[in-house]
Amino acid sequence: MLDLAKLRQAAATHGRVARVVIVAAKGSTPRGPGTAMLVWADGFSGTIGGGRLEFEAISVARAMLAEGKGRRLDKAALGPQLNQCCGGAVSIVTEIFDQNAVAQLGEDHFARPVQAAPDEIPPVALRRLEAGQVFQWRQGWLIERIGAPGTAVFIHGAGHVGRALAALLAPIADYDVHVVDPRPDWITGLPETVEAHLGDPVDIVAEATDDATHFIMTHDHDLDLALCHAALRRGFRFAGLIGSKTKWARFRSRLSALGHSDDQIARITCPIGDPSLGKHPQAIAIGVAQALLKTAAPTKSATGGHE
Repeated sequence: MLDLAKLRQAAATHGRVARVVIVAAKGSTPRGPGTAMLVWADGFSGTIGGGRLEFEAISVARAMLAEGKGRRLDKAALGPQLNQCCGGAVSIVTEIFDQNAVAQLGEDHFARPVQAAPDEIPPVALRRLEAGQVFQWRQGWLIERIGAPGTAVFIHGAGHVGRALAALLAPIADYDVHVVDPRPDWITGLPETVEAHLGDPVDIVAEATDDATHFIMTHDHDLDLALCHAALRRGFRFAGLIGSKTKWARFRSRLSALGHSDDQIARITCPIGDPSLGKHPQAIAIGVAQALLKTAAPTKSATGGHE
């Protein structure tokens, strides 16, 4: 799925960016069709699997940016050409976007011929697009549904653990990561793909969708409690609170006094993380991210349609 918001943001920040997307994969490959990354002159976001494949793809993308070329298709056998042990083969499309090109994109899907292709989108591709398929590479046509990642993740608190967690989740395309903190000095320096919010955190919870994930880890226990109360009133996919068992016992009592049932309160996970990993902020963040990937992973979007 093409994340239009992140593409628009990158083009606005860097002027011109290259979007690199794997359109086909055979055999053992690091990532599958639909995996994409953005590249600009002095940086990039996302990953198509790392290693020599990604290194070469970034080099191609930057050469295209320098030359002003708009679109190309490359095919690579990972073993013979790139000396990677995977042994599979991939096809990669690289496209250049500026703000004007991004503005021309529709709101539903983006279909374009990349190589020798029929003049019109193949009928089977249209039928599968209507059926909800979000990615197709068919008869030279690349077709992607436009939308946001499957799960919005709100990290409430830009302290050491919150920033470490944002850095871990930011490269994962399936998550739309937000960091919320009312302190201006703390909300800077976040990964480029993370959206920062300076507003009232309680208002942010109220405005979030009821399938969002919330991690509550602010600098203020009263604010943590208010956020738990707001999340229980709003609804959520997953909510986790950083803290000790003692803190959670007090919060349960206070949330009960605010009118929440035991079953409702039990939906909030506290403590979060994996105590066996230690108390270093990065260690806590790793434990939290691991739990998210295991228990609150987004539903994988349907992909398919290949030559």
